[in-house]
Amino acid sequence: MKCPFCRQSNNHVIDSRLGKDEEMIRRRRECIACSRRFTTYERVEEAMPMVVKKDGRREAFDRLKITNGLKRACQKRPVSMDAIESIADRIERGIQERGEKEIPGSIIGEAAMRELHDTDPVAYVRFASVYRSFKDLDEFMTELEDLLNERTHRTAAKPPKKTANARKKRRKPLPAEGTQP
Repeated sequence: MKCPFCRQSNNHVIDSRLGKDEEMIRRRRECIACSRRFTTYERVEEAMPMVVKKDGRREAFDRLKITNGLKRACQKRPVSMDAIESIADRIERGIQERGEKEIPGSIIGEAAMRELHDTDPVAYVRFASVYRSFKDLDEFMTELEDLLNERTHRTAAKPPKKTANARKKRRKPLPAEGTQP
């Protein structure tokens, strides 16, 4: 493993522990040449399917591409790196569970859009605008309108929150002074 600072490959492991999801090992390393510390992650290499692109080309599945696309869509949004990693994990797990040797790229893109739709609407629109390659403003506006309509229907289905004033109105009035309740 090369040191990311000085590019020397001579280092030793200081600490090893399981990652949060217990599917990877986190290793803390120290470079012998420059004495700086860095973290590496080790995970089981599973046989991932080939991704069939729109033009018919095939390329190896690359989790980093998913993560980078999600990062770009979530840039300057209140979406944590943990959330982005969790989304990438769910997409990768879904692909593995299919058990296929080849998978269309559209499956991955649609899965990313579903995840972003539930996570952050602005990130969803950003990702969709690149992924779907809107040809004009009308297509883009149609997608935005669909998103707004869906959010309106979702909030309309929820009962309205009761305010403090509404709760006060339901209370029984106190009996007047000198009268029995």
